[in-house]
Amino acid sequence: MPTNRRVIRWTLALACVAGALIALIDIDTPLRVVLTPLFMIVVPAAGISGLLRDRDPVESLAVGVAASLVINVLLAQAMLVFSSWSPRAGVATIAVLGGFMYVLQVLYRGAAVMRAEQGAKTR
Repeated sequence: MPTNRRVIRWTLALACVAGALIALIDIDTPLRVVLTPLFMIVVPAAGISGLLRDRDPVESLAVGVAASLVINVLLAQAMLVFSSWSPRAGVATIAVLGGFMYVLQVLYRGAAVMRAEQGAKTR
């Protein structure tokens, strides 16, 4: 992976972590307006795009962003229906969902590696 992509990826990851921490700890800063929505959009989009990594990158990104918006709207609707609106709970739910998608990616990669090894043994 080129160095520029790695720098952008780490910068985006640190910005998302900062946004989550700002929302969870309830820090009053002007950066909250930018970093917390960035976290809420990027984490599910990156998780879904990672699950679709075998596809065209542009299509994968478009599906990831669309699914991220759907996930956030459904989460907001569920919190409103159950009268349990909480920004902290929303951020925590997205963080748990992002962690779950990361575990799925790791398991998917492991299964792909095992299939590749089995294919190499049969040749």
